[in-house]
Amino acid sequence: MLIDDLRIDAPGGSLFVRRWRTAETAQRAPVVLFHDSLGSVDLWRDFPAALCGRSGREVIAYDRLGFGRSDAHPDRLTTDFVATEAEGGFAALRQGLAFDRFVLVGHSVGGGMAVHCAARYPDACVALVTVAAQAFVEDHTIRGIESARGLFSDPAQFARIAKRHGAKGEWVLDAWIGSWLAPEFADWSLDAALAQVRCPLLAIHGADDEFGTTRHPARIDALSGGPARVVILPDTGHVPHRERTTEVLDAVAEFLADLP
Repeated sequence: MLIDDLRIDAPGGSLFVRRWRTAETAQRAPVVLFHDSLGSVDLWRDFPAALCGRSGREVIAYDRLGFGRSDAHPDRLTTDFVATEAEGGFAALRQGLAFDRFVLVGHSVGGGMAVHCAARYPDACVALVTVAAQAFVEDHTIRGIESARGLFSDPAQFARIAKRHGAKGEWVLDAWIGSWLAPEFADWSLDAALAQVRCPLLAIHGADDEFGTTRHPARIDALSGGPARVVILPDTGHVPHRERTTEVLDAVAEFLADLP
């Protein structure tokens, strides 16, 4: 398996990108991974390599602007940051790597960004997978974020963020907590974008997700404009691909098996 790192130019700065591929993966649409609110390429750990092997597809992950090894973000996030990734970082990635068709896999808020990308480019999106994605602002989600705010006030816990994001750590934490707890974000949802999705969709969710109940995958399933199905994993929290790696890989590989 070939693993290579590169940088691409995007609006606002340079993005760090990693690719996993083999000689066989060039024949199929690549998978693009969208990380969560505190995530980065490195936090996917071994999952991308395993997904490449199981799916027979190239896997591409990138640090969004302000995260990981990408450049610092020049400003605070606007309330439409989930939607604008489709024409910002993702559009730059697609142009920089010169791929046409694609499969999207997004974790948590990255799942919402993947939904918007699928809606924005319906003719190019082969399939969409959301993992622990939020579809609206739920009280359960807010309680989870408020609890995390208290946790990360501990310098030892905040050091985990700084380890992945360096001097951008404070910005990363505010991009998550400040954005989701802002009053103007309270009526946010994926409803309109889901209605524009045309490709097959798989929504994976943990039954015990601390940042969203199973109302989220149910809403994604109900409102998607294309064929959709839901997989609920028992005894699983907010990171199914790490907590139930085999089950997630099995579900995604089966879902993608007959797609180009």
